[in-house]
Amino acid sequence: MASKLSGIRSYAEFEAAARKDGRIDFGSGGPGSIGHIHGELLKKITGINMVHVPYRGGAPMTTDLIANTIPVGIDVITAYVPFFKSGQLLPLAVTGSQRSPLMPEVPTIVELGQPRLVLENFFGLSGPARLPADVVARLHAACNDVLVMPEIQKKLTELGIVAKPETTAAFNTFVKAQVDVLGPTVRSAGIKL
Repeated sequence: MASKLSGIRSYAEFEAAARKDGRIDFGSGGPGSIGHIHGELLKKITGINMVHVPYRGGAPMTTDLIANTIPVGIDVITAYVPFFKSGQLLPLAVTGSQRSPLMPEVPTIVELGQPRLVLENFFGLSGPARLPADVVARLHAACNDVLVMPEIQKKLTELGIVAKPETTAAFNTFVKAQVDVLGPTVRSAGIKL
């Protein structure tokens, strides 16, 4: 997202401004947050010189974005929808592979030609190593039953969350892939989690 006062109106304009000025500052909700990690990934993949400005949460970052103290920020979409609708902040892209139900008019990073920049915040349930298979199966079934309940689906949609019930094997594969892709970025940026 960009400050309305930054002059940046699109992802292409963000890249152009960063390359023209030789660097661009970006805010996140804090060190090690998904916004920070995504900014470091963006920096690594695009070669744009981005300087991370960490905040103690999204609220102080929002204040500085609106004031144009920082030109851009990266964070989860949920808290920013009112600022986008009021025009105080401008959404540039959704970092997921699909458009957000909260702001369906905002393009995905994939649509903008950057498929390697997909990074989605996710929720999952994990347990201790060597948890008995029958316990895992019961917990998995119960969680998936809850995720397809209409009232739960409705609430998740209101929060901008897309439920994707998966098998335990698929979730394990997904988490491993996230670690494999993001681990080098986190380590090279010196992010302490």
